[in-house]
Amino acid sequence: MTYERDPRGPRPVLNKRRRGALAPTLITLGVLIVLGLIASQMWTEVLWYQSVGFAKVYRTELITKIVLFVLGAAVMGAAVAASLIIGYRSRPIYAPISTEQVGLDRYRESIEPLRRLVGIAVPIVLGLFAGSAASQQWQTVQLWLHRVPFGQKDPQFKMDIGFFVFTLPWLQFLVSFLTAAVFLAAIAALVTHYLYGGLRVQGGGQRLTSAARIHLFVLAGSFLVLRGLDYWLARYALSTKDSRLITGLTYTDANAGLTSRGVLAGIAVIIAILFIVAAFVDRWRMIPLYGTALLVVSAIVIGGIYPAAVQRFQVQPSAQELERTYIQKNIKATRDAYGLENIKTETYNAQSEADEKDLRDSAESIPGIRLQDPSLVSPTFSQLQQIKQYYSFADTLDVDKYDIDGETRDAVVAARELNIDAAPSEQRNWVNDHIVYTHGYGMVAAYGNERSADGRPVFMESSIPSTGELGEYEPRIYFGENSPDYSIVGAPEGASPQELDIPDDKATSGQQNYTYTGDGGVKVGSTLRQLLYSIKFQDQNILLSKQVNSDSQILYDRTPRERVEKVAPFLTLDGDPYPAVVNGRITWIIDAYTTTSQYPYSRTQTLEDATSDSITKTTTAVSALDNTRVNYIRNSVKATVDAYDGSVKLYTWDNDDPILKAWTKVFPNTVEPMSDISADLMSHLRYPEDLFKVQRELLQQYHVTDANAFYSQQDFWTVPDDPTKTTANALQPPYYLTLQMPGTDTTNFSLTSTFIPAGRTRSVLTGFLAVDADAGSDPGKPRSDYGQMRLLQLPKDTVISGPGQVQNSFNSDPDVSYLLNQLQRGNDSSVQRGNLLTLPLAGGLLYVQPVYVRGSGNTSYPLLQKVLVSFGDEIGFADDLNGALDQVFGEASTGDTGDTGGSGGDSGGTGDTAVANAQQRLNSALEAAQKAFTDGRTALQNNDFAAYGEAQKTLESALERATEAEAALKAAQTAADATPAPSASPSASASASPSVSTSPSAKAAASPTSN
Repeated sequence: MTYERDPRGPRPVLNKRRRGALAPTLITLGVLIVLGLIASQMWTEVLWYQSVGFAKVYRTELITKIVLFVLGAAVMGAAVAASLIIGYRSRPIYAPISTEQVGLDRYRESIEPLRRLVGIAVPIVLGLFAGSAASQQWQTVQLWLHRVPFGQKDPQFKMDIGFFVFTLPWLQFLVSFLTAAVFLAAIAALVTHYLYGGLRVQGGGQRLTSAARIHLFVLAGSFLVLRGLDYWLARYALSTKDSRLITGLTYTDANAGLTSRGVLAGIAVIIAILFIVAAFVDRWRMIPLYGTALLVVSAIVIGGIYPAAVQRFQVQPSAQELERTYIQKNIKATRDAYGLENIKTETYNAQSEADEKDLRDSAESIPGIRLQDPSLVSPTFSQLQQIKQYYSFADTLDVDKYDIDGETRDAVVAARELNIDAAPSEQRNWVNDHIVYTHGYGMVAAYGNERSADGRPVFMESSIPSTGELGEYEPRIYFGENSPDYSIVGAPEGASPQELDIPDDKATSGQQNYTYTGDGGVKVGSTLRQLLYSIKFQDQNILLSKQVNSDSQILYDRTPRERVEKVAPFLTLDGDPYPAVVNGRITWIIDAYTTTSQYPYSRTQTLEDATSDSITKTTTAVSALDNTRVNYIRNSVKATVDAYDGSVKLYTWDNDDPILKAWTKVFPNTVEPMSDISADLMSHLRYPEDLFKVQRELLQQYHVTDANAFYSQQDFWTVPDDPTKTTANALQPPYYLTLQMPGTDTTNFSLTSTFIPAGRTRSVLTGFLAVDADAGSDPGKPRSDYGQMRLLQLPKDTVISGPGQVQNSFNSDPDVSYLLNQLQRGNDSSVQRGNLLTLPLAGGLLYVQPVYVRGSGNTSYPLLQKVLVSFGDEIGFADDLNGALDQVFGEASTGDTGDTGGSGGDSGGTGDTAVANAQQRLNSALEAAQKAFTDGRTALQNNDFAAYGEAQKTLESALERATEAEAALKAAQTAADATPAPSASPSASASASPSVSTSPSAKAAASPTSN
């Protein structure tokens, strides 16, 4: 503190040098805080990667990014700084006197105090942006450094495809980055020379000093050399250029585009040389400027007008003929790149009437038809198996398969996960949210083709503790799709367990607690680590809580997708991880893909568009892939995440994939060999759904293998919209189910889809696609037929209804409509139509749809009550699949046991007396059925399930008697040669119909409205 003389007397004032220290102090403090946050983030990332055993992945990625950042920042910063320094130091000593320079003097004077700061700040800022952009290309650089050959050559340049996938992207990035650096350096040079008089726009005399000319012309020459390289590389980039017709070179590209880019590359290099010469030979200074104008004109004429003229006057009049070769290249490359080259295509003359021999041959596949719809039964699982409100299931369940008593059974499966948001609000606090409520418990699985008498799923695994057919396993789920952001688990030996494990009404607290014994988290016993994670999660309780002890671990990044994405950033993950019990542990299985958009001539498509359907648009459990454009995809890796300890395993699934080979060189020993896959895990591996979606998207066009037919587009297909959903533009999803394809000897767990003509003007079926999805159960060796795609093409003159038409037939059939109306009674209950399955059967195509009934109220849930079946023009509607099939095919044809009641019976007499007696028996039976129907509804509304069951038995008995009576009535009428007796009621009409169930659907009038 000093004093200065003041007329008013001495007064204290701050020292001027100290007064200016506040701003630097605040800046320094801000920088330190930012660096501290970055350091804490990086440190916790290192700890996480060490906990899962993939520290080398993070280390390699981080080092690569840092090196690229430094190099990118250095190159950009050095180029701009050098231009600024050269421009300033080569300025003329005496600026020319002119009106222009007088105006610039004011700018020079105002800039001069900040010149050094600007000279440092501008290169640094530009360098930071450039370094950041360069670091994002770490995968491009690593793939180039570890490139491998594909062993295949592209059809145009006859170069290994590995050049286009690994080398070309790196060269294009390098050229574009250097072009940007030279361009920004040139701008810095122009501004500097203009500001300090080396470049003049107005006035007489020389416009450029010699130093400015050399500087600017060398930069211009460098820029043009890089433009020439860019033109040359663009020739190869035509191999992946998208057009309306194909991806790859078209006739115009091959005969005009390649030539024009080659000529432009040559012109650019020649003009670059002229600039370099003119930089040192003053009398040549105008020549390169004329050359630049020539390049611009050439780019317009040679690069734009010439190809357009070839397209308009040569190609368009004869497009089909001229483009044939290029279309054929595109078809072959696309089918190779997407794994469609070995698809088995068969013309399927689908029949609308079943042959008895075909029915007998197909009878084996009928029991495997999955009736439980995984997109509808989640509320049913929740009401029956949630147990406590802090547990939950995904809103769309998964389909898997288990070997039960030597038989492979389709199953609808779900993990009972923790849902902390559903816990009572009075129980929500930091300790409960992060220390007590830490994990879910157990698997729940239901047989895919079974239901109980009242329509509930039949569980093969259920309850807490878990019981069923899946054997002994670790049921606790610390890592799942709905896990909390972070949990702190573990306690010293001898300490009381704090983690809620399972509800236990016998315990004093109403629950059993548990202490985590795995090693899936990061140790947070030290104060430093607690501080780091307090910063990471912005939660001071981690540092302050006394319940965080020396043995505590913090679990975070807990969803299966998160964990695999972090340890394998080079993979694209399927949108539907699914749980399975594998080797005594709940294991999340995730399919992973290697992709590229650089495969020559292969059709490019957007993954998000290809993998979106009615499920991804209506659920959060299954997601479409991201908005990435690709033209090559392989299911190269199968990944697993242990639900208890979070351990991640990556297994090679496609040993021949060159992209995976390159990545295993980048990250050696990260992906384990296929031989390490156990038999138990292999039995749960299936063909991935998103890959199948991508492939079926391509097959809409690329089932056509003739170039002329492809060009005409008359036989293009499309995937139908989901007829069970009202969401606009929601495609029908593919379905997992067990079926037997024509030409095969056994049933197989498959993934299926259908096709209709493109444009949706006609919704008849044109194709049926299935892929063998069962990997088998041999350790380290998938089944030989795994992944075999089979496409049934229906002849153009065959008219088989598509899914939309079949759904419309179901909805508009008067008998079905009447019975569905009986099921849906005002606000008491609603009808939900399940997935409409399609499968080849008996020389035709069979459609099967489960029908669910859901009561009103918050605790209601769907129950499977009816099954709809369609084959040709026949419709069956019954309480179960066999009953519906009997109505369509007849009991003898399907080989089912049981009496349909329609084969005749005692007429009860002769003549008019027999007719009257039969009519009386029919009326009596119908009245009894109606009463049982009413009693059942009343019992259901009162939640009296015992009475409801008795009413169903009475109803079934009455309907059997009605069927027998109606048969007797017809026999009596025939014997008496009399006119048919009038139908007694709508129910009688329904019972006599050959295409619907004889039941008026009293059995499924409504679903229970409470658990």
